Amino acid sequence: MIRRRRFLQSLFAAAACPAACAAPRPSRPLLGELKADPNRLLDVPAGFRTHVVSRAGDAMSDGLQVPRAHDGMAAFPGRDGRVILVCNHEMESGTPEYSAFGTHFTSLPEPLRERVYDWGGSESPGAGGTTTTVWDPAGRRTERQFLSLAGTELNCSGGATPWGSWLSCEESFADPGISYATGQRIVREEKHGYVFEVRADADGLADPLPIRAMGRFEHEAAAVHAASGTVYMTEDRYHSLFYRYLPDVAGELLAGGRLQALALAGEPSAPTHNWGSRPDYAVGDRLPVRWLDLDNVDPVEDDLRMRGEARGAATFARGEGLCAAGDAIVFTCTIGGPARLGQVWSYTPSPFEGTERESESPGHLELVCEATRESLLRNADNLTQAPWGDLVICEDTSGNCGIVGVRPDGSQYPIADNVYSSSELSGVCFSPDGRTLFVNVQYPGTTVAITGPWPGANA
Repeated sequence: MIRRRRFLQSLFAAAACPAACAAPRPSRPLLGELKADPNRLLDVPAGFRTHVVSRAGDAMSDGLQVPRAHDGMAAFPGRDGRVILVCNHEMESGTPEYSAFGTHFTSLPEPLRERVYDWGGSESPGAGGTTTTVWDPAGRRTERQFLSLAGTELNCSGGATPWGSWLSCEESFADPGISYATGQRIVREEKHGYVFEVRADADGLADPLPIRAMGRFEHEAAAVHAASGTVYMTEDRYHSLFYRYLPDVAGELLAGGRLQALALAGEPSAPTHNWGSRPDYAVGDRLPVRWLDLDNVDPVEDDLRMRGEARGAATFARGEGLCAAGDAIVFTCTIGGPARLGQVWSYTPSPFEGTERESESPGHLELVCEATRESLLRNADNLTQAPWGDLVICEDTSGNCGIVGVRPDGSQYPIADNVYSSSELSGVCFSPDGRTLFVNVQYPGTTVAITGPWPGANA
């Protein structure tokens, strides 16, 4: 933890230079030049290997099939050195053949159906949700895999909690009723647009309970500030808000709480996109913030962000990946910056975060870096912090998408590259011991484990 705190401090110091994050590929990448992968999964540095953990369409231990569209993901410690992966599947209703249910969903047993959030009138059950995979790192094989959240839709990203669960976020705002997409009739029985919690150590389907107090909007990712129990959330819209949820009881999110949006102190409704010829905010600026209470957080109309902006909330250019990194909360905006190639922001919470004393020492926002046409990193999306302290970021861009490391001085280096498909990469996370990097090739859906001499891994 000390190493990570020092990294963030040095990263912010380096960000004072406007070239941070604009540095081209260094002449000697930290992990070495990428080599062609004999498995044709991802090109990785010499000395590293790729392994398939999960593949769409394969049979799972519960008799269902692995759904498509692997997205956000987290790794948790299991028994006897096993790694437990909880993975989102960003699938919309109306595609049962690619969901865990396949085309035989009408014959599923009643106990299973009772744990499906939206059964879709027996026509189009929610195709999203999560799968849980038990991975044996010693044998480099999958031991078990099963559906762990069912009947939701467009589960994009989310975040791990300190108490051993995964917050799965719906990037959706669909209402009950009948709709049509590409000629397909879709029936929904429930509202969508919520966060659901899945225990990593559970054996089977979670109770699909939407955490309504965390808001109904097109969620992207979540991250927990361990010291206060506050949950931060991003929203994948062109003019999105940055949210925080203050639970009434830390760690018990369903018990209720307050939803708020970030605003810049003294600047009503400030856009942070930096799309103009003269950027509004410079890399390295420390921007004091305030938090605005939001009401009607489970709305009928998809207007939560507009109401927040009208009250003075700052807006962001497609808030995406989000992670806790030392004492800070780091998030990406995929199309921020003058080149619209992405930004990395950091929020440092107040030492009195979420309490009445917060105004004594407010938290602050900082623009860590912006991508340019000269930078290796393009359109930053999911991210995590590596055991050696650097940020590790997935790309969601045109052409080949890769994984890029960002050093404290803002320079970048390649970690992996997807030259075998046009799919974005997502769900990047390290095993608890730091020896394995997991990442998803989103379409049609593959989880890849990358093993090798990772710096900072536990011996």
